[in-house]
Amino acid sequence: MKITSAEFIKSATDPFHYPDDLLPEVAFVGRSNVGKSSLINTLVNRRKLAKTSNTPGRTQLVNFFVINEALSFVDLPGYGYAKVPISVKRGWSAMVEGYLEGRENLRLVVMILDIRREPSGNDDMLAQWLRDNNIEIAFVLTKTDKISRSQGNIARRKIGEHLGVPHDELLPFSAKTRSGKDEIWRVIETACFPKP
Repeated sequence: MKITSAEFIKSATDPFHYPDDLLPEVAFVGRSNVGKSSLINTLVNRRKLAKTSNTPGRTQLVNFFVINEALSFVDLPGYGYAKVPISVKRGWSAMVEGYLEGRENLRLVVMILDIRREPSGNDDMLAQWLRDNNIEIAFVLTKTDKISRSQGNIARRKIGEHLGVPHDELLPFSAKTRSGKDEIWRVIETACFPKP
């Protein structure tokens, strides 16, 4: 997709403050420090649309962006090992679940995993919850530039087996080299703009 505009709309913590659900939405979710913001920025050719940080757990709100005035990207709070109080983690959990359960125009969840790491218990629970709720998932494996091609192929197969997903349905991606960007966009466009 050719990006003509990409803008931040608002941050929110509950559905009462979400923007109107007029556009198809793609939500991005993954554990803290998995490269979620870097993926979003690469997809829309912007360096700082979604804020990146070396500190895990910086995204603590549901952040909405409008792309080409045609669809929305939604950056959900990360989960996992962020050094935040338990009460804050519980709040994030409720925020994410509240968004995923109630958003009528949600077309796809991009679930992001680090290709160098085995999926965590949180990854497993989220993937199963999305399946149970019939929400379409695209699995993206980030940081592919940090390992060799052969290591990447082995990791992709292992992660696919772990998740019960054919390995060729896992989308490898590198923010550094931008490889995988076009393939991810194809999945997004198919989900948001299905052909009759």
